[in-house]
Amino acid sequence: MKDAAARECLRPLPEHAGTSYFSLAAAQRQFGVELSSLPRSVRVLAENLVRNSDDVAGHLRALAEGDPEGSVPFHPQRILLQDASGLPVLADLAALRERVRADGLSAEAVAPRKRMDLVVDHAVELDAAGSAVARQTNEDREYERHADRFRFLRWCESRFSGLRVVPPGVGICHQLNLEVLADVVHVDRNLAVFDTIVGTDSHSTMINALGVVGWGVGGLEATAAALGQPLFIPAPRVVGVRVVGDIRPGVVATDVALRLAAMLRERDVVGKVVEFHGPGLATLSVADRATIANMAPEYGATMAFFPPDERTFDYLRATGRPVRLIADYLQAQGLVAAQDEPLRFAEEAVLDLSRIPRTMAGPLRPHQAVAPREVAAHAEGRRAGQVVIAAITSCTNTANPSALVTAGLLARRARALGLTVPGWVKTSFTPGSRSAADILAASGLQDDLDALGFHIAGFGCGTCMGNSGPLNDGVRTEHAVAVLSGNRNFPGRIHPDVAESYLASPALVVAAALAGSLSVDLDTEPVGQTPDGTPVRLADLWPKQEEVDAIVRSFGDDALRRAATNSLTTQRWQELTYPDVEEYPWQGESGSIRRPPFADEQFTSPAVEGDIHGATPLLVLGDDVTTDHISPISRITRDSAAGRWLAERGVAASAFGSFSSRRLNHDVMVRGGFANSRLQNLLVPARTGGWTLGVDPETGARSAQPVPVHEAAAEFARAGMPAIVVAGYRYGAGSARDWAAKVSRLLGIRVVVARSFERIHRTNLVAMGVLPIECPELDPAQVRAGDRFDLVGLAGDTPTVGVIVRREGGVVRRVSARKRLDNQVEVAWLKHGGIVGYLLAQLG
Repeated sequence: MKDAAARECLRPLPEHAGTSYFSLAAAQRQFGVELSSLPRSVRVLAENLVRNSDDVAGHLRALAEGDPEGSVPFHPQRILLQDASGLPVLADLAALRERVRADGLSAEAVAPRKRMDLVVDHAVELDAAGSAVARQTNEDREYERHADRFRFLRWCESRFSGLRVVPPGVGICHQLNLEVLADVVHVDRNLAVFDTIVGTDSHSTMINALGVVGWGVGGLEATAAALGQPLFIPAPRVVGVRVVGDIRPGVVATDVALRLAAMLRERDVVGKVVEFHGPGLATLSVADRATIANMAPEYGATMAFFPPDERTFDYLRATGRPVRLIADYLQAQGLVAAQDEPLRFAEEAVLDLSRIPRTMAGPLRPHQAVAPREVAAHAEGRRAGQVVIAAITSCTNTANPSALVTAGLLARRARALGLTVPGWVKTSFTPGSRSAADILAASGLQDDLDALGFHIAGFGCGTCMGNSGPLNDGVRTEHAVAVLSGNRNFPGRIHPDVAESYLASPALVVAAALAGSLSVDLDTEPVGQTPDGTPVRLADLWPKQEEVDAIVRSFGDDALRRAATNSLTTQRWQELTYPDVEEYPWQGESGSIRRPPFADEQFTSPAVEGDIHGATPLLVLGDDVTTDHISPISRITRDSAAGRWLAERGVAASAFGSFSSRRLNHDVMVRGGFANSRLQNLLVPARTGGWTLGVDPETGARSAQPVPVHEAAAEFARAGMPAIVVAGYRYGAGSARDWAAKVSRLLGIRVVVARSFERIHRTNLVAMGVLPIECPELDPAQVRAGDRFDLVGLAGDTPTVGVIVRREGGVVRRVSARKRLDNQVEVAWLKHGGIVGYLLAQLG
């Protein structure tokens, strides 16, 4: 308790003897700040402030007034990690322990102070699919490929108190969070508080469906939060989305989520909180809400919050949570939804569910919502559209029983009519939890999906995050497409040889697999034919909602109850051996588990200390550059810079793995920086991928021939030339990938000048000591290879800086820009070279 006045807000929780809570109603009276009309998501943050702030009154006022320039501290209750981004967090903590010991301090100074759940869900690859042995084959390969990573995780379990690792084959972190991990209301030492989280994955917002406040952050912020540091966040601007109407027959929650992504991306809600309210909420199940909340990163919102109501309590009851305590606490805090209760939103919008049509999204971005007929027209215009991947995948949709049952019933009808999937289509099903599989198995629908090749290939992300594995033999990829029920379809993400991908509901994925081509209008044209040649349209296959609801009622709650009691570990995991030593024995140069360098002095010293003169763009990039472009997760190929480096050190090509699995080898990762095959650097317009122009270390002149980005960065360093990146709008969209910021620092990039930034990547850059400068007036298309940049005013207290572009000795552009250091903690991070240097300074 940091603020003595906050103790006056403690109250006993009615009907729960011995349990108390910090009453928001009492805080409103105690501190004289109007809280009762705030959006419910903001009230959760207010309770967090009352318990943890050293200036409750001041921070509550900033929160209530929604001052965009103000920021408030946030102490999440727990940390949710997936393996790909969680491994670097644990490795950074281990390296930090070593650094602290070397400095003569106790390792307990950097012991995690928060509950941490890490779910191994990003490692499974679909080497096998479309067969009854696919799941076991893929899990066996996963344990073989990732033996070093899993050994490290077992060691971490033994050394970090409060860390629980959920092993491979159990599910996806967000779906397990929804079904099992989230407390909703947490009770510790007889004090009831809101369950709040940050997760190292953008789609941590899925938990907003349960009325839990949480969002995605980079691994660097997660490290700070785990060590008990507050995360400073802007006082949120909340967009109230009034939900009306009911979903039409033939439309599912996926369609709503994709249309909403398009609507809110156009509205520009980046960095804002979206909170749903209105009469239409009652028609949405918790699973529907989870599908919608999961997609919040695709329109840039920090959260997509659903207030709890009776449907929430029904779900909590089915999943074995203590509903009475949860409901009483939420009611006492005023968080339970009430019809049309007046709330103070900064902006308002309307979502009419009855107007949502059947939808797909693509071919390159998840907010590109289109009708199936538009997809067909696009495919015909390009003489393309052969479906080579059809994957029911991702927590976004496999957490939704209604969506899965719809797909299963569609498969049952197709099977009964004798329809088959063409041989060029790779079909797969990777559910996000065992409850999803349980519903389909118990209802017999999995047999029907199996008949079309949608066998369970693993419990994990699979195709959704690019682990789609090899295509079917003999398949040509020119103008081919993928269709998946995932949440992202950035260029090169789903498969390196498949340029375009479409997101769709599980049922539409099955329909696309049957059709074998997206040049077919799935809504109106035949998706197949019976053995006697009778054409079959989607309308002939799509089940009635009453059929879907009946199966969900019969099997859904029982599956959720069983999931709630399933063990979150496996015997295979427990039998893994690991080194029983205090400090981890890191691997050598070509290994997968190397000691990260980010606790070393060169990365805990400031990269930006004052004005920069004569900076040269290492890369010049356009709009919508994603973290996938900056730090890809794809497989490492023989002809890539990373592949050549590994081969030179005796690593067989079959053991290269992916950039995702090699995240604890910084020499590999730096060779993958900006190396996505779809990245377009405007300095080398004739090439795509990780190429740029280097410099002559003696003269500083730009080279004429393209070189790999990491080689050019080394030439910049030898020449003593400050390296910057110039980019367009929405720089750093996509996954909460801290390696996109880490690789920027490793490449010597000191500043990124972009027209705008996405939330998580901007924060990660600062956390790595790289300064983001927002400069809407600077068009990257007008920047030339020989241009030099002066960045003036970097050391001042004001956010305004001057950007001066020089060409051949003269000034060609002089514009005003803004340092994107959004609070004083971020200023301190930059001063100490990043968040790790800041944490070490705090200990000193």
